[in-house]
Amino acid sequence: MTFVAGEIASQPDCWDRAIELAGSVEGLPAPGERVAVVGCGTSLFMAQAYAGLRESAGLGETDAFAASEFPRRRGYDRVVTICRSGTTTEVLELLRGVSRPTTALTGDPATPISDVADVVIDLSFADEKSVVQTRFATSALTLLRAHLALSEPSVLPDGLPGQAAEAIAAAPPAGAAGRTQFTFLGTGWSVGIANEAALKVREASGSWTESYPAMEYRHGPISVTDSGSVVWFFGEPPAGLADEVARTGAIVSVSQLDPVADLIRVQRLAVELAEAKGLDPDQPRNLSRSVVLA
Repeated sequence: MTFVAGEIASQPDCWDRAIELAGSVEGLPAPGERVAVVGCGTSLFMAQAYAGLRESAGLGETDAFAASEFPRRRGYDRVVTICRSGTTTEVLELLRGVSRPTTALTGDPATPISDVADVVIDLSFADEKSVVQTRFATSALTLLRAHLALSEPSVLPDGLPGQAAEAIAAAPPAGAAGRTQFTFLGTGWSVGIANEAALKVREASGSWTESYPAMEYRHGPISVTDSGSVVWFFGEPPAGLADEVARTGAIVSVSQLDPVADLIRVQRLAVELAEAKGLDPDQPRNLSRSVVLA
């Protein structure tokens, strides 16, 4: 078994731990704070999802940025970073350069991030050996959701780890592994999940993937969709759109699972696609665990 396959399977237990931890951690945003959430790659997409959830719940203005694109002149009450390795160059440079309170979620607190963040949240129980991120990212988002749920319970559905177990047991859509083009669509906070799904399949298997806000997909990108495509919705599709996609000949995936739980099905598909191509999903080409620049 690859490292990533085992890490995918461990997510229900990791989510349980993240939910339990949420009530005791310090440094996460209080209701009403103006917050920037920052990450790179997968961590950026988790930041996007959290920002959408927090703001839609009415808990405060929340923006997500790639670490390299953070607008330093804007006034935020707190900067939250998500960084599995604790060594990513852009994240460390950002934390060294901001004067407002900072909080870092990391899988390895024994790294330079602990020297530059004001508060470090230890998620080492969800750290990974695979280059490809799965359980760390979803556990970080689950912790953040559970913390939001202390103020707005609807942000975290009951039994979310059980949904993760259901996703691990469920097969990807029939025939999906035989398709060559994959489009992932979300609405609201699940746009970040769609972005992560596209990255996961792209980096693990080298497949052609795209992601969009669901209705923006109709404004042009649907033109590439055909009988070689899979179109995967996270959450309820806009009225009529799934039927319109089905008429192109694409496989359409719509699930009743929470979008983050449904992401697990995409993770499993990514591994399946990689192995079918003879690729190692633990070590995608041209990638490393952390981007450390000279």
